[in-house]
Amino acid sequence: MASMKIRTLLIISLTVSLALISACTPTQSSRGNMVEDFRMSEITPGVSTRNNVLKSLGSPTTIAPFDDNVWYYIGQKMEKKGIFDPKVTDEKVVVVSFNDKGIVQTMEELNAERIDVPKSRDKTHTGGNDVGVVEQLLGNVGRFNKNGESAATTAGAI
Repeated sequence: MASMKIRTLLIISLTVSLALISACTPTQSSRGNMVEDFRMSEITPGVSTRNNVLKSLGSPTTIAPFDDNVWYYIGQKMEKKGIFDPKVTDEKVVVVSFNDKGIVQTMEELNAERIDVPKSRDKTHTGGNDVGVVEQLLGNVGRFNKNGESAATTAGAI
């Protein structure tokens, strides 16, 4: 009888520990367009056209806002462990620029370091009146219906 309770307790504890361990396994996700190196090698500056780039790399993640001849391919791989914030494990930014005839001038991979900007919970003070609860409740007393007029008169109904 005691061995049955021990066996049941052992099975329950193993099940709970396996559930806890599996909940902490990292999940990986991809965002954007991670351009592979072999796809980049298909593009030849001075020879390839916009259509060649579209066929090899796909549609760009974004186009430069002030120059339609610059395309950006941006991709990220992220990993999230349990309840913690996701971390960027790999990031790739490829810039393709075209001349006016639509032929590739340059194609380069940007190796910019990621800057971790700290988040601030501070609030910006806005100017104006600091109104308390009493002022909010009693603030409009006496502001309406001046000179004994009715509400219909002040609204323009009569």
